[in-house]
Amino acid sequence: EKGTLVYGDQLLGAITKQVLKERPGSQVLFDVKCSQGLAEWIEELGGKPVMWKTGHSLLKAKMKEIKCPIAGEMSGHIFIADNYYGFDDAIFVSARFYELVSKTDKKVSEIIKEMPYYENTPEIRTDVTEDSKWKIVEDVREHFNKEYDTIEIDGVRILFDDGWGLVRASNTQPVIVTRFEAKTKSRLNEIKNLVHNFIDEKRRNYS
Repeated sequence: EKGTLVYGDQLLGAITKQVLKERPGSQVLFDVKCSQGLAEWIEELGGKPVMWKTGHSLLKAKMKEIKCPIAGEMSGHIFIADNYYGFDDAIFVSARFYELVSKTDKKVSEIIKEMPYYENTPEIRTDVTEDSKWKIVEDVREHFNKEYDTIEIDGVRILFDDGWGLVRASNTQPVIVTRFEAKTKSRLNEIKNLVHNFIDEKRRNYS
């Protein structure tokens, strides 16, 4: 109602609350681009967060494997197997969200704000060569693994005390995809610059 964009992970978080009321303790599946706030929110609701690779076909296959009632991507693909078939049907997802809104006096902005929020960047796409994109991701992994914990489900998600940075090769284009999140805007910029300076150095080496 304020004209602000609702991101895919925020929408997933809102509908997850509804699903976990009916299926407490269930696993909730999401891709590596999603907010840390989503994982915290799922745990707060009594669910079990499961991170997986980006790509609607990959997520759908994993959803079927672990038999979870809901899954989603940052891109907005949301899959619901709670009283439905488990594929990404935008009309059904919209209907479930409208149902949620109809059962509360809260405004949409208030529903979205229930999930923990971190400052974040949109998806950043950096053009590279097809051959170098995989090498750059591997260089990032080797470099940042020396000092930080990482999640390597799909590319490298570098874990800082107060945020994270994701570096992955696009599955379909000669592009490096990055996304960043932190507790403050200043720290967000620090993390983004730290990672992108390293990527830019490697791009020059491979050009």
